[in-house]
Amino acid sequence: MAGVARRAVRWAGLGLLLGVLGTSAAAQTAGSKTIVLHGAGATFPAPLYKKWIGVFMSQNPDVSIDYQEVGSGEGVRRFLAQSIDFGASDGALTDEQMTKVAGARLVPATAGMVVLAYNLPGLGGDLKLSREVYVDIFLRRIQKWNDPRIQALNPGLKLPNLSIVIAARKDSSGTTFALTNHLSAINSAWRDGPGAAFVVDWSGRAMLARGNEGVAGLVKNSEGALGYVEYGFADRLRLPMARLQNRAGEYVAPNSRSGQTTLASNVRSMPENLRLYLPDPEGAESYPILSLTWLLLYERYPDQQKGAALKRFVTWGLTGGQSFSADLGYIALPPEVAALSRAALERIQ
Repeated sequence: MAGVARRAVRWAGLGLLLGVLGTSAAAQTAGSKTIVLHGAGATFPAPLYKKWIGVFMSQNPDVSIDYQEVGSGEGVRRFLAQSIDFGASDGALTDEQMTKVAGARLVPATAGMVVLAYNLPGLGGDLKLSREVYVDIFLRRIQKWNDPRIQALNPGLKLPNLSIVIAARKDSSGTTFALTNHLSAINSAWRDGPGAAFVVDWSGRAMLARGNEGVAGLVKNSEGALGYVEYGFADRLRLPMARLQNRAGEYVAPNSRSGQTTLASNVRSMPENLRLYLPDPEGAESYPILSLTWLLLYERYPDQQKGAALKRFVTWGLTGGQSFSADLGYIALPPEVAALSRAALERIQ
């Protein structure tokens, strides 16, 4: 009986010790609770944002960030519904949308080029497309790759007697807006027709996919395809990209240098709300289709810890995070624009 009693005492002591340890562990867990941030929106900058998130979370284990690539239009919708902590869009909020959320803030985060990627095996050279020609391709006035107008621009290339199959976005897309805003700026038929929009009714004139990745995949797997995608997506899949004629009449290839030159030459002043579009950039060396992309933030966050963590993350993205831009196919913000973005963050609470 004495042995049984001693064992009972030992088990009781062990139970008490485990209870104390459990209470201590629970207290530690409560004291180091992870702050979870949810964002959604544009696919255009998604690879860069995911890189930022990965690096930032490794350096800040108290913060967990989830970003869903659902397209700019859906990101704006969720932001206006206040169902996420931050949104992302390649088309800045309109004045009307800004009034729907008290204290909505636009923060330029990066920039990128929209390229026309194509699939013509064995072409053996760079394809040039003039402003009039690529507008007419999207208007379906030009439907064959060996159309005389395309051949005249590319006398050294043997263009095939093949239909041009447009690869386009089916979702509400900031990339679509960047392209159509440019087409509207340079061509009245487009401006008075489809116009600048997040969604275009292609009415059977195009293969459709969701996201930049989806369109890039269509181009890669479809001979004769021509699709509009963010430069980084086309570059990662090694898709050929057309040299496009710019405002000065020069044919410019999309690459890191032309992107930086375009942004530096055209961002001279920013409006107070930081909503700046560049639908037809100036400069002999400028690439013609370039867009800023914005993070959408609330001025006040009911959870102050969330607001502080989000400011930490975005501030890091606008400083250290910019160093990842070039390798992923984006254009780092000029210092003066990054400074304005950081200043906008100061109003976030």
